Amino acid sequence: MTLRLLTLALAALAAAPLHAGVGDPQLRTDHPWYPGELACSTFARLFETQADVYERVVGRRPASDEDKALASWLWRNTHYWHGTEGAEDLWGQGFGQGGDCRTRDYWTGLFAHGYGLCGTTHSQWGAEMEALLGHGRGRGVGVAGHNSFEVLLEGGEYGKGQWAALDHDLSTVVFSPDGKKLLSLAAIQKDWKRLVDRKFAPERQRGWLVCGLHPSDAGSYARYTTAEYLPGYAGPPPTVHLRRGEKLRRYLEPGLADGKTLVFWGRNDAEAAVTGPSRAETWVNQPDAMRGSKTGAGGTAGRARFANAVFTYAPDFRTGDYKEGVVEESPDAVTFEFASPYIVGATPPNAKPFGVYDAGGRNGLVLKSKVNCAVSVSVDRGATWQAGGELADGLDLTDLVKGRRQYFLKLHAGAKALADSGLTVTTVCQASAATMPRLKDGGTVVEFEAGGRAVVSAGPNLPQANAHVVAGAFGTPAVTLELKTPRREPALAVYAAAHVLSRSPPRPQVKYQIDASLDGGKTWKPVVKDWSIPRRGEEPPDFWSQSLCWGSLDLTGAPTSVQVRFRNDGGHAYARGEAHLAYAVKPLDPTAALISYTDDTGPHTAGHVYGPGPARASWDIPTGKNVRTHWVELSPAYPR
Repeated sequence: MTLRLLTLALAALAAAPLHAGVGDPQLRTDHPWYPGELACSTFARLFETQADVYERVVGRRPASDEDKALASWLWRNTHYWHGTEGAEDLWGQGFGQGGDCRTRDYWTGLFAHGYGLCGTTHSQWGAEMEALLGHGRGRGVGVAGHNSFEVLLEGGEYGKGQWAALDHDLSTVVFSPDGKKLLSLAAIQKDWKRLVDRKFAPERQRGWLVCGLHPSDAGSYARYTTAEYLPGYAGPPPTVHLRRGEKLRRYLEPGLADGKTLVFWGRNDAEAAVTGPSRAETWVNQPDAMRGSKTGAGGTAGRARFANAVFTYAPDFRTGDYKEGVVEESPDAVTFEFASPYIVGATPPNAKPFGVYDAGGRNGLVLKSKVNCAVSVSVDRGATWQAGGELADGLDLTDLVKGRRQYFLKLHAGAKALADSGLTVTTVCQASAATMPRLKDGGTVVEFEAGGRAVVSAGPNLPQANAHVVAGAFGTPAVTLELKTPRREPALAVYAAAHVLSRSPPRPQVKYQIDASLDGGKTWKPVVKDWSIPRRGEEPPDFWSQSLCWGSLDLTGAPTSVQVRFRNDGGHAYARGEAHLAYAVKPLDPTAALISYTDDTGPHTAGHVYGPGPARASWDIPTGKNVRTHWVELSPAYPR
C-alpha cells in the first residue's frame, strides 16, 4: 500500500515545475540510540542529541562541563569503534605515504569510517571538544602503548580549569577516590594500579566501568609522555547533493544488494568469515549495556562492521538535467563531478590485511553504457588525468578513485552522442552505520529536512589543494587558495583547515590566521583570528610538533569565487591545507525516501515523498516487533 501511494505521488508531480535535484537531504527517526544523520550532522544537532541521551540514561540534563563531557563520551562509545581505517593519499605519494596519514577530520571519521585507532579517534574528538567547551579544551595524550585523551573542565570541583582523562578508545573515565571529580592522566599515572582497578571503590565511578572494553587495558596508564594540542579539525558538515537521475542507498550491513559484495576502505579483519573492518569488543550496537556494566562490553565477532553508501547516477542527456552534475562541457566531451562525505571503497584483490591498497580493486566505481567512447578520470581537481579505457557495460575504474571522496569523470563524447547511451555511474563508498537512520519497534516517525546545500572542496589531499593555489605555497608560512562553485551557484559558507608544522614545544605566542576574500584578494575577512596553541595545567615532558587550525565563515553577497589565505607570525610552514565552499542548490525537487526493513510480520519496503522545499516534515511507519533496518534510499522525485 505504501509503495502504491508513493507511485501515485510521483505521478502527481508530472505537472510540477522543473527543479534542480536535492541539496543536503537528511533523515532522522525516533530510534532512541541511532536516529540518523539529521540528529548528528552539525555540532548543534549532535550536542542536543547527546544531551537527550544522557538525560535518558543518567537522569539529568547535562549542564556542567563534566556532564557535557560525559555525555559526549557516552555517545562516542556507542557510535564509534576501534579499528584501522584505510589511509587517504593525503600527500599525493600513495596510500599511507608522505607524512602524517591519520584521518584528523571529525566528520570524515564519524560518517565515512565510524571507527579508528586510539590516536585517530582522539585526534578527531579534539574538534568536538573545541566546539563543545571552547578553544584548546581537548588534547591527545601519549601514555603506555596508547594514545589517550584529556579535556579541560571548569567550574565546581575543577575551579578555573583542570585536565580530566576522557578515554573513548578504552572506554575509560576515572573518578577520584571520593567520587567527586574526574582525574587527570597525570594523577592516574601516580597511583594507576589502584585507581584503574575495577574492584577499587566501584561506587565512585557512578555507573561507568573502568576499562569498559577489557580490564587488561589498565596498563596503558602506567606512563604519561606526550601532549598533542589541537590534533584534529572539523571540515564542512557531511552534505550530499543528489542530482536528477541519482539515488543514494545506504546499507547498514556489509554485502550490498546481493549480500555478498564487500566494498570497504580499511583493514581486512576477516572476523567471523566476513571480509572487511570489524570489531568484537565495543558498545556500538549494544548501547543499553554500557551504563552500569560490571563485566564490560564482551567480545562478539562482528558486533560492529562497516556499512556502505551507494550512489547510482543515470544522467539524462535528452534534457538539460545532466548539466546539474557537469563541471565542464564541449561538443566532444562532458565532465562530471563526484563529491561525497563518504569515502570510495574497493573489493580487494586478495585477503591481505591491507589488500585494498593493491592493484585490482573492484566495485568502487563501475560504469554501464550502450555507447562506446574514451573515459578519463582526475582525482586532483582536473590538474592531471588518467586514462580509464573505453566506456562499456561493466567498466570498472575502482583503482583510479578508491580511497578518495571526490573525482572528475570525463566522457570523450558530446551530449548528443550520449543521448541513447543509457549511462549509469555507480560509486560505492564506505560509511558508518551508526550515523544512518534506523527504525524501532512499535511504530517509527521519520523526519526529513533538505538543507538546500552542496559542497565543493579543494582538499583534503595535497594535490587537490595544490590545484587551487594562487599565491604562496605549501611548505612555507603563507599560502592562498581560490575555489569557485561548480556552476556559478551562490556560495553560502567557507570552511578551511590547515595542518601546521608548529614545532615542539608549541609556542602559545604565535598567532595563526585564516582569511577569506570575496573580491579576488582586494579585501579580507577573518575566518580564524589570532588562533593560538594554549598550554594550561599539567603537561607531560614531550609534545607533538604539529597542530591543526580550522574554522568557518558564513558568506553574504552570493559570491561564486572565494580566496582562502593561511598565514602566521611564527614562520611555521603549512604542510597541507584545504578549503570548502558550501553553495546553494535551488529550487529543490521533492525527495523520495525508501526504507527496507524486517519485523515480526516479515520483510517490508516503505516509501514516502517529502517536499519540495527545505521545511522539516515527518512520516509514520507502522513497524512491528523485532525490527531490523536493512537499507535507506533517497532520490529526487521529479516528472520523467
